[in-house]
Amino acid sequence: MTTRRSFLQSTGSGFGYLAFSALSALAAQRVGAAATNPLAPKTSHFPAKAKRVIFLAMQGAPSHVDTFDYKPQLTKDHGKDARGFAKLLGSPFEFSQHGGSGLPISELFPHVAGHADDLCLINSMHTDLPNHPQATTQMHTGNFQFVRPSLGAWTLYGLGTENDSLPGFITLAPPNGAQNYGSAFLPAIYQGTPIGRQARNRFVTKDKQAAVSNLSNPRLDRDLQRVQLDYVKSLNMEKLKHDKHNPEVEGIIESYELAFRMQDELPDVLDIAEEPKSIRKLYGLDQGNNNFARQCLSARRLAEAGVRFIQINHGNWDHHRNLVNGLRQNCGEIDKPIAGLLADLKQRDMLKDTLVIWAGEFGRTPHGQSTNGRDHNNKGYSLWMAGGGVKGGLRYGSTDEHGYQAVENKVHIHDWHATILHLLGLNHDQLTYRYAGRDFRLTDVHGNVVKDIVA
Repeated sequence: MTTRRSFLQSTGSGFGYLAFSALSALAAQRVGAAATNPLAPKTSHFPAKAKRVIFLAMQGAPSHVDTFDYKPQLTKDHGKDARGFAKLLGSPFEFSQHGGSGLPISELFPHVAGHADDLCLINSMHTDLPNHPQATTQMHTGNFQFVRPSLGAWTLYGLGTENDSLPGFITLAPPNGAQNYGSAFLPAIYQGTPIGRQARNRFVTKDKQAAVSNLSNPRLDRDLQRVQLDYVKSLNMEKLKHDKHNPEVEGIIESYELAFRMQDELPDVLDIAEEPKSIRKLYGLDQGNNNFARQCLSARRLAEAGVRFIQINHGNWDHHRNLVNGLRQNCGEIDKPIAGLLADLKQRDMLKDTLVIWAGEFGRTPHGQSTNGRDHNNKGYSLWMAGGGVKGGLRYGSTDEHGYQAVENKVHIHDWHATILHLLGLNHDQLTYRYAGRDFRLTDVHGNVVKDIVA
């Protein structure tokens, strides 16, 4: 057991004996406890269809014409000149219809295809730039020019979370670039909590949870941590009292409190060791590269525990060359885990109010590159959503006959963001935050809800 002397030594000689003696009173006051909890559940603008989001982010831009945007004319015109500088490349993969809806899905997704009637394919997406950094940032924040809060941060700000012992926004194995899950000018408590790292999707190395930096305190037991935290909190509250308004200090106070509570619950939620064999088989945990499968299963556990926004990340989709083998490998890593996630949510009666999203930052060109690859294409691409109030078995919008650009029922990133917020019961025009003299929102001054895909 930690003694008073060891506590003083562990916290530094400047802490002082008198300060420690005063901590009992400070702890009793529970400074700031009367203040509103920024993570408390909030009432949505109107009844929500989705309670939570699981976002499957595919970094590198998957080829839409080889996965979810069937283009028979592209196959027929294989080898013909395209726009005077390249030749059309028909998809080397077979498409077939699936489910009662008959959605055309590539052979690369045999397991996901089994859930065709739950999928809402949007084949008419477009975004502003065909560069990875800018398009990725715009996909996550709505803006590629300035630092803005991420979609997850806006969701948490608008709705709060259902479990105050866990972060409301978690990103698993995120790529480089904290801006993509950051909170920008929103209070820091709304930013995403990164767990694990991408490095070829390296999430965990065993059935225990991925590393969460500095989650435990090996030098103090729980009671002394609480005493120390209350003292630090009192100092921060004095700073707030002096400054009147200081979002950074407010964020620190809430982050310290959340981290203290997380010590008990987060490790248990992320520990998948006790999952039954049937669930492990469902996600493909015992097959090949199962890092993404672990993310999917962890996402279900986090959703079940009350986390509002969970992002799963998978990289290396930038197939300028080695399209056939590279795309086959990538899809093979994610196909069964995603199908397992959808099936698991469904059997737990959670898919109906969980919005599952699969998307990359843009698509690929219908013309070839180096005979076995495709270049960037921001003018037209595909993504899908399932559950959470979207119409299943729907193919919405279209690109031209070769898949180069969106031509029917076009959906911009701003429209997509507005629709996601709408499904969560949030009006994107009303979800604002006052900063630097103006009201900011995720969709800036743009965006229309795509009502035709809402169930």
